[in-house]
Amino acid sequence: MLRLPRRLSHLRGIRYSSSTPRFPCVEAHATRQSRIASSFSSSSGPEPPYARPNPTSYTVFHSQTPLPLAYHSSPLPTFDIAYETWGTLSPSKDNVILLHTGLSASSHAASTSANPTEGWWEKFIGPGKPLDTNTFFVICTNVLGGCYGSTGPSSVDPETGVPYATHFPILSIFDMVRAQFRLLDHLGVEKLYASVGSSMGAMQSLAAGWLHPERVGKVVSISGTARSTPSSVAMRYAQRSVLMADPNWNNGFYYDALPPHTGMKLARQIATITYRSGPEWDARFGRQLRPLPDDASPAETRVPALCPDFLIETYLDHQGEQFCLKYDANSLIYISKAMDLFDMTRPALQALRLPEAAALSESESASSSSSDLARHTTSHSKSHPPPTNPPPHLSALAQGLAPLARTPALVLGVQSDILFTIEQQREVVDALRMAGNDRVVYYELGGVWGHDTFLLDVLNVGGAIRGFLS
Repeated sequence: MLRLPRRLSHLRGIRYSSSTPRFPCVEAHATRQSRIASSFSSSSGPEPPYARPNPTSYTVFHSQTPLPLAYHSSPLPTFDIAYETWGTLSPSKDNVILLHTGLSASSHAASTSANPTEGWWEKFIGPGKPLDTNTFFVICTNVLGGCYGSTGPSSVDPETGVPYATHFPILSIFDMVRAQFRLLDHLGVEKLYASVGSSMGAMQSLAAGWLHPERVGKVVSISGTARSTPSSVAMRYAQRSVLMADPNWNNGFYYDALPPHTGMKLARQIATITYRSGPEWDARFGRQLRPLPDDASPAETRVPALCPDFLIETYLDHQGEQFCLKYDANSLIYISKAMDLFDMTRPALQALRLPEAAALSESESASSSSSDLARHTTSHSKSHPPPTNPPPHLSALAQGLAPLARTPALVLGVQSDILFTIEQQREVVDALRMAGNDRVVYYELGGVWGHDTFLLDVLNVGGAIRGFLS
């Protein structure tokens, strides 16, 4: 008689099904791929299937003047910037607010007559709202590198006649802001009333004040940072990794074929985990399981599956599914990399091809002592005393932020934010004060919405903005 080896004897009596297991969540990916392939075969050209806004809903500024780039010796020869506006430009053009977007947002921050659908900051822009269009003229652009009307990897390279793909140059946040100021020059706007941004937009807002301190009246930085931390870099690297591992990515050259939709879905799931908070998900989903199918009998016993069982899993699945064909994969890669590279410490700035960095000197007030810092401690957060012995990286950041020493700034952070933590907001505040800026207003918000608080908390985020701009 055949004897089982001792280490396998525990398997005696276990029965396995001879049928092939089914995984509906995996089959859904295959169904989507088949559907996309079918749409390609019936189309007349290789237009990527992600959902571009209607070109008639925004205005495009085309620049034929080459744009210098922070990481390249050769400039970008020409470029487009898509933008939308709200409010009325004053005769002296002194009421302009430049609103900067997060990573994947379009220029459609609020509804317009050309596009009445709600924008991503709908409740913040309009008459009587935090960005009051009775007073201000608000401009929002799709960033350079994006895919919603501005030049990016999916745009046609004028030299080759085909999309840039990964031949597109690596961008910096400063390049994006330079392109925006080209638009302002075109519009005849010499000075902004304020530069306002959240998340990646907060990076752009600080960069705008740094590049053009004489042209920016106020800076608003919400849930952002002045230098990307290893934890946020790691999160974005994981997103790029799963996207670039999708065979459809094809080293970025997928514009005449299927896009990397599965990689995009997984990347969005990872990102969504960083946008919200655990306490919110505890309250919202708990450990609830997804409902059984409608045709399940009342007595049917739920058997755990390898596909989504928990509501939180179905939520992430839905978020990824909604996004995977709405945004260009290469734009996500390039823009998220620009976020990783963002670092306003003095040594990092001087390593870039930025003429403005040459003005930074060792003698700046940024190297001030702790007694200097004590003179600039205006704060709206009693839980945030200034450091008595600032670490070296904070002194380097203060040196880098020296051009912002005379620009009033609002810095707002959220205690439940795990992507741009509250410590990063405090770091920006401390560095600005060490640089000599005594007009820094700082708020910390509670709540459970995490990083997405800037999209949801109209009362507190909006109230802070309204008060600062008034």
